[in-house]
Formats: sequence, C-alpha cells, structure tokens
Amino acid sequence: MNTNNIKTIFSKELKSYFNSPVAYIVMIVFMVISGFLFTMNFFQVNIASMREFFGSFFIQLVLFVVFIPAITMRSFSEEKKQGTLELLLTKPITDMELILGKYLAALTLIVITLSPTVLYFIIIKMIGPIAFWPFVTSLLGYILMSAFFIGVGVFVSSITENQIIAFIVAVLICLFFFLLGKLLIVFPPSVVSIFEYITTDYHLANISRGVIDSRVLIYYFSMIFLSLFLTKVSLESRKW
Repeated sequence: MNTNNIKTIFSKELKSYFNSPVAYIVMIVFMVISGFLFTMNFFQVNIASMREFFGSFFIQLVLFVVFIPAITMRSFSEEKKQGTLELLLTKPITDMELILGKYLAALTLIVITLSPTVLYFIIIKMIGPIAFWPFVTSLLGYILMSAFFIGVGVFVSSITENQIIAFIVAVLICLFFFLLGKLLIVFPPSVVSIFEYITTDYHLANISRGVIDSRVLIYYFSMIFLSLFLTKVSLESRKW
C-alpha cells in the first residue's frame, strides 16, 4: 500500500470539503448547537463537568445521524455520477488507497468539528476543578463512534450514484445503531445482552465513564474494518 497515494487522495478530499460550503456549514452549525447546549447544561447543573454535554441526545443525533451522512454522501456517489471513478482507478492507485484517503479526510473534518470541545473544557477548568481523563475518554468515544459511522457513510456512497439516496440510507443505518440501545426495553431479557453489544450507545456510555475497555475498542475497530471492507467489495464489484 502506497502511503503517498493515500496522502494525495486525503489532501484532495479535505480541500474539496473546504472549497465547498459543506465543511463550513457543518462546523458552524455544530459550534452554535454545542455552544448553546454547553452553556445551558453548565449553568443549569452548576457542576464542573462535561458529562451532560457529551451525554446530550440532541448533540449526538445531529453529529452522528445527520452531519456524518451529509459529509460522506458524496464520497463515491459524485465520482460515479460524473464518471470520474473509473478514470481515477486507472491510475496507479488501489481501491483501498482510494477508500482510506476519502475516509481519513472525512474523519479529519469531524475531528476538526469536535475541536471546540477542548475550549469548553478549558473554560470549565478556569472556573473550577474538572476531571481531565473522563473528558479525554468521552472525546475519544465521540471520535470512535464518528469513525464507525463515517465508514457506514462511505460504504453506502459506494453503492449508489445518487447522493440523496446515499444520505437517506446512511441516515437510516446510523439511526438504527444509534437508537437500538434506547429500545432494549422492548426486547426479551434473553437477547438484551446481544443487542446491547451491537448498539453504539452502550459502548459510548462505557468509554465516557473514563474506562477504556478492550471490548469497546474491539467493537469500534471491528465495525470500522467491516465497513471499509464492504466498501472495497463494493468497488471491486465493478469488475464482476
């Protein structure tokens, strides 16, 4: 695998985000929403903690279920529609290099979008004592969950030429994993533990407590690998 090819695709994709309104809209809207909820939660709870912020259902819904599908919907759909995907793959670049370049560019955009949370931590730190490690693990949990959903979005984008369809399907899949943990009460007790492990909510809650469990890392990295593998299979299907 040629890292220079990955860097080239990564740079091209990241620039394309900032050459269009997509990156700015996502970042500004997230900053407005997160800033408002951070202020409301901080003054209402009156505790030097970001647990309420990272545990906000609305912030998670907007970031994971709306923003990420919106960012990834054009990853391969646009290339397919314009007919540039085949041309791109005729160059000395492998499918996985192309996938990783696009995937890492989207992940970088999300990490940049999440960067204001560091400022929120500093503000609280200036006012009163706040635990550093739970903040780090909560932010890591957000990044890992984003990485998984970005993989889902990139995969869905690779199977259709229509960006709207890619967005809708990615939203539905992300919504399934996001809401499944909140619907466990309707499942029989005998299967709750199985579905609990599948849901992202369960793993995000665990890592947000400040404990990095190997099961959490295995879950996220496995799901990321699966989504990227399926994307590779999807691209290779053009040869069948």
